[in-house]
Amino acid sequence: MFLVSGPEMIVAACRAGMIGAFPTPNARTSADLEDWLQAITGALAESPNAAAWAANLVVHPSNERLAADLAAVVRYEAPLVITALGSPARVVDAVHGYGGVVFADVNSVAFARKAAAAGVDGLVLVAAGAGGHTGMTAGFAFVEEVRRFWDGPIVLGGAISSGSAIRAAEVLGADLAYVGTALIAAEESLATDSYKQMVVAAGAEDIVPSKGITGVTANWMRTSLLAAGYDPDNMPEDKKPNFENAQDDAKAWKNVWSAGQGVGAVNAVEPVAQVVARLKQEYDAACNLPRLEAKE
Repeated sequence: MFLVSGPEMIVAACRAGMIGAFPTPNARTSADLEDWLQAITGALAESPNAAAWAANLVVHPSNERLAADLAAVVRYEAPLVITALGSPARVVDAVHGYGGVVFADVNSVAFARKAAAAGVDGLVLVAAGAGGHTGMTAGFAFVEEVRRFWDGPIVLGGAISSGSAIRAAEVLGADLAYVGTALIAAEESLATDSYKQMVVAAGAEDIVPSKGITGVTANWMRTSLLAAGYDPDNMPEDKKPNFENAQDDAKAWKNVWSAGQGVGAVNAVEPVAQVVARLKQEYDAACNLPRLEAKE
């Protein structure tokens, strides 16, 4: 989650049994990223039962930090590397070289095919309703169509903020679920208190998809758009994507806040461990639901 997940959240998530992931541009500089990776690997070395951690690399051609960030990820041997906003091709060999695995964020079936051809180990299907940069295809259709040509691991993202939604993703044929919005309001999140409170107060009707902030369609909270001087009903949609300077991009995300359509399930600011415990409880309950039989 851009500007939301940092070392404290990653360590807390992994210790709670959830794979913790963060975009490398969340660290302001390459030197900061080095410090973050040291902190994460050092803390998790003391927790042998923790889940794996993941680094998310922005592989868009305009990202001038990609080479340095990839080199750092390789040095610290991230167990899982996720690529976003471009082809994963230049990342695959480097990560496979130390035994890591690569999953690619894709927001369409066409991009899923390209990522599969590039040799990734898994696909992250970013479906409609996802926070941040989102997709336009419903998860129900997305998983089923990708499964026609891909038998590897699938992660489904998009409005998954409850344990029952995680169970639904599993029933659809996904192996893992992307959970983002549910953690924005976590105590360990880097989000400001105002951002967290806005997430707690928001519902699905408060989410506005637009290209107008980053040049790539993303889901934004209506109240934050208004506060930044935008008209949510008349967003500029002609902006072109450019990630040449991650911190310039960060300025936009600091002023306008993102969340997914599952935001209505977030009802409090609480520790990551408590969020994970709730998700597990809801998941277990969903697994034990009685099957409804059709009446003749």
